Amino acid sequence: MKHFSMEKWIDFVNQVGNTSEMESMKQHLQQGCKRCAATVSLWGKVRRSAASYANYQPPADAVRVVKSAFAGAVLSGKRKTAAGRIAVLFDSFLQPVFAGARSAAAGTRQMLYHADPFQIDVQIEAKSGNRVLVTGQLLESNNPAISCCDVRVVISNMRGNTVHVVTNQFGEFSGDVENSGDLQMTFTGADNKPVVISLRDALGKVNKEPQ
Repeated sequence: MKHFSMEKWIDFVNQVGNTSEMESMKQHLQQGCKRCAATVSLWGKVRRSAASYANYQPPADAVRVVKSAFAGAVLSGKRKTAAGRIAVLFDSFLQPVFAGARSAAAGTRQMLYHADPFQIDVQIEAKSGNRVLVTGQLLESNNPAISCCDVRVVISNMRGNTVHVVTNQFGEFSGDVENSGDLQMTFTGADNKPVVISLRDALGKVNKEPQ
C-alpha cells in the first residue's frame, strides 16, 4: 500500500493540497491505513490547537505588569535619572499612524512614565459634557508587580479646576475634570518631593465635547 509523506498530510489537513491528490489521499484513508490516519489525527489536533491560541487574549492586568517590567528593564541599562526627573517610556500619540488613518488626534491617549520611585501608567479619554477622564496606576519602579496604594494624586486642567484622588490597593486612580485641553497630575515622589506631569493640549485637537 502506498503511503503519503507527512508534508503531504499537513497540506491535506490545511486543505491546501492539489485537488486530485487530495482525493487520492481521502481514498487512501478510506482503505483503512491506520498509520496515515494517525498522522492526520495528530496534525488535525495541532491545527485546532493553533486556531484556539489565536483567539486567546491575556488579562489586561497581566499585560500591564509585563509592559511595566519591560520598561523597567530598559531603564536598568541606562544611568539613573536625577531625583524628580520624569522619563516618558511610552506615548500612544508618538506611535506611527496606520496607512490611510487621519492625522487628527484620537479621543484616547495612553502613556507610561518613570519618576522615582514610580512607574506611572496613564490613560486620558475625552468624555461627554466637555469632560476628560484620567485613569492610571502607580507601580514600584524596581518591582512593577508591586502597586502603590494610598498615594494622593491631584488632577488639574491647569485652569483652576482640580480633582483630588487616592490610589487604591492596586495603585489605581481615576478622576474626571473639565476639559480645558491641558492636563496636569501631581503626587509625592522620592524624598517626599512633588512629581508634576504636565501635558499641554493633552488630547491633541480633541477639545470639544464628543458627538
